[in-house]
Amino acid sequence: MTDIITLSDSRVAAVTEQECGEPLVDLRGTPGLLIDPRQADTDGSYAHLRSGALSRLLDAQSLLPAGIKFLVVEGYRPPDLQRRYFEQYAATLRAAHPDAPPGRIRELASAYISPPEVAPHVSGGAVDLTLCTADGTELPLGTEVNATPEESAGACRTGAPDIGAEARANRALMAQALGTAGFVNYPTEWWHWSYGDRYWALLSGAPAARYGPAAASVRAV
Repeated sequence: MTDIITLSDSRVAAVTEQECGEPLVDLRGTPGLLIDPRQADTDGSYAHLRSGALSRLLDAQSLLPAGIKFLVVEGYRPPDLQRRYFEQYAATLRAAHPDAPPGRIRELASAYISPPEVAPHVSGGAVDLTLCTADGTELPLGTEVNATPEESAGACRTGAPDIGAEARANRALMAQALGTAGFVNYPTEWWHWSYGDRYWALLSGAPAARYGPAAASVRAV
């Protein structure tokens, strides 16, 4: 199996950024796009993406079979929230692995929550999503969105072998549509796809990331 490049890898941090200036746009009200409220925050950050990422998301959805849609769970994540998520998960890992050095805890944590300084969600270019029917009924994908490696016994990995045939086919369907539209997957999380961030640049061979940390105040009207 191909080695997974995690977001704690120094190659991700080494990617340069050439901020293109695209605004964050609100996904709510976008015709044909379904938004799930489970990660909703008080200012609606979760329902925002960079305009270029949204355009590609809509392109990807157009490639899905009739009657199947994306259900968006989370897009932009403010830096403070990303930092809190990372620190909380790292604390649970330190408790479970008291002898592990800090670097190992960082590596383990980054399989589920990105280090804040390179986080795709903070760039506004990442989206957590799943598949559903036209009425919002979620399709089987093998685990819940945001299932940790511990609670899913590793089934959260996109290429996990121990999932059912239907879930495997649905993951392949997502990969075909989103990959064709220019997104890359974070292979420890089947639901996480991004465009324009450092991880995207590294995996796609782009000379630089298009998106640096997004400013929540820079939103399209």
